[in-house]
Amino acid sequence: MTCIREIALEANVSPATVSRVLRNPERVSEAKREKVLAVIARTGYTPNSLGVSLRTAKTNRLVAIIPDAISAFNYPVIRAMESIALEHGYSLLLGDTQEMESRERSFAAMARSRQADGILLFCPRLPFDVDPSTPLSEQLPPMVNACELVPINGLAQVDIDNAAAAEEGVAYLISLGHRRIGAIIGNRSSPSTQGRLEGYRRALEKAGLSYDEALVESGDYGLAKAEQATLKLATMKQRPTAVFAFSDEMAMGCLAGLFKLGMSVPGDMSVMGFDNISYANYCCPPLTTVAQPMAEIGRACMELLLPQLNGEPMPSVKRVLEHRLIVRESTGPI
Repeated sequence: MTCIREIALEANVSPATVSRVLRNPERVSEAKREKVLAVIARTGYTPNSLGVSLRTAKTNRLVAIIPDAISAFNYPVIRAMESIALEHGYSLLLGDTQEMESRERSFAAMARSRQADGILLFCPRLPFDVDPSTPLSEQLPPMVNACELVPINGLAQVDIDNAAAAEEGVAYLISLGHRRIGAIIGNRSSPSTQGRLEGYRRALEKAGLSYDEALVESGDYGLAKAEQATLKLATMKQRPTAVFAFSDEMAMGCLAGLFKLGMSVPGDMSVMGFDNISYANYCCPPLTTVAQPMAEIGRACMELLLPQLNGEPMPSVKRVLEHRLIVRESTGPI
């Protein structure tokens, strides 16, 4: 089947020019437009209705598809996206999926049914069925994928280097003298969890320490489950001297569990989180954490989405933002 790239090659123009001819012909010179249209007529090419027609019927609405729209991490991301959306005449709708694939597809269908112009996807599954032999930019509405990345080439994506961020956090705990470091992780199928677990293992390996599965407990990115995971770790015969939680919310659940056991932080156990949510500095004690640039993630998403809303093809790019270690009072030497 003929695709945009083949049309562009035969007309001796860029794929972006072909896309503009199909979506915004007034933005292309008459000479180039006639060349492209002649090739289209000769080949019988029919533009994909999902990838093209959705861009011609403006609703001035965007939909953010998010597993947990009320989490302390997601709020600054959403606020940054909404601020930029409003500046450009768009309203932002929130689709809270609770990690249910059926909800992801339901919210994504808003673009298919022309109830929204673009999608901000924070889930690791693509909520559309696609043809692997055709470029994604020809099949999808304007879209950016962030934080929990879909493992597929061709999407515009925004994230941090989760493995490097976790490695830096664990290396700091090791520098304090900790050798048994517990981990409270998120859902193992989550790309962010997988990246942070890789960094955790990498830091141990570089320090000559063995990975011990008994020191890894699932907190599922929730307060209550993280507290339960902490009780297991803290009551081990050889308990860890530090715990690295894969989110600040789980670190707070860890602090609650240690408090119930009458243990002091960092005297009996050091605790480190991940994200640097607004509450991290107001814990008791204030939380050492690996910070994600939450507002910057939201801004980067909109920077990649807005050109698509104006007719540009989806860029195949992964924008990796910087993390940073923030040392507070919840960690200390062994």
